[in-house]
Amino acid sequence: MRRLSIGGVVLCFAVVVLGAYVRLSAAGLGCPDWPGCYGHVTPIGAEHSAATDDAYAARPLVPGKAWREMIHRYAATTLGLVILAITALAISARRTRLVGIGFALALFATVIVQGILGMLTVTWQLKPLIVTLHLLFGMTTLALLWWLMLSLPLSSWGDASLRSAGRAASGGGASPINNARQLAVIGLIALLVQIALGGWTSSNYAALGCPDFPTCQQHLFWPPTDFRHAFVLWHGLNIDYEGGVLDNPARTAIHVTHRLGALLTAVTLTLAALFVLRRRGLSRARFRAWAVLGALGLQLLIGISMVLKAFPLWLATAHTAGAALLLLATLALLRSLSVR
Repeated sequence: MRRLSIGGVVLCFAVVVLGAYVRLSAAGLGCPDWPGCYGHVTPIGAEHSAATDDAYAARPLVPGKAWREMIHRYAATTLGLVILAITALAISARRTRLVGIGFALALFATVIVQGILGMLTVTWQLKPLIVTLHLLFGMTTLALLWWLMLSLPLSSWGDASLRSAGRAASGGGASPINNARQLAVIGLIALLVQIALGGWTSSNYAALGCPDFPTCQQHLFWPPTDFRHAFVLWHGLNIDYEGGVLDNPARTAIHVTHRLGALLTAVTLTLAALFVLRRRGLSRARFRAWAVLGALGLQLLIGISMVLKAFPLWLATAHTAGAALLLLATLALLRSLSVR
């Protein structure tokens, strides 16, 4: 179970980052059908189908994009098999109570929903709501695998000392560990909302809504925005969303909201980490608090650099990787404050 969980975390992290790279490199519709690619298992041999089948007339084959999309699908399929193995092992070893059956089934259900969203992302032509949900369920899958890994026998991960420290610090009432846990939960909720905003920003091609920093379109406080259309979840089917369908004021509204969310998330996570660092009874969780601050600083640096350098692909992809790392660090801190 430990090996599967470690492999699942590494693979899921790669799938999340690869998915961001596919989306940001405009390869999300590199294969316009699902699960194959122009009716083939691989892009090899798809060129003939793409040229002769009228169904693909509007989407000529671009081999590089097709391969990026299919590699992402292969990796996601492999991840699904790993999670299936985890679920089967949890059920077969249920008497040991190593992993709760409910948790294993929730993990399996999450990856199934994620696969359905992956299909709809292609067949519904990059609909922003579906793309954002696809990102959120990918992050949820990563979070569940990470929590599973952290929840395996505590001595294996060096958490036995955290457990004893937690018992000592939680003598009842509003103890430091309870307060720290509440702050960490608030920070986690803020982070999840911010990740959703990031997905909405990316899927609506709103990154260029504010091409400068710290100003936005040379406005120090508030540029022209259109919030009325910025967060409309449903625009109907049979619309090709590649490149976006919103006007610039609506995209600017999305980007401004994402920046404000980044500020709120940074404040809440910083408060949670500093609270842990300033309490002697929580000294065993200090390393994870520092990890949160480090991941937060890295993510803010990537986000600012991305704007200043005019959104290069590698930095935009790293921004998703940074969000995933920050999520893992926050969950690790919360886990250390939840040990009994």
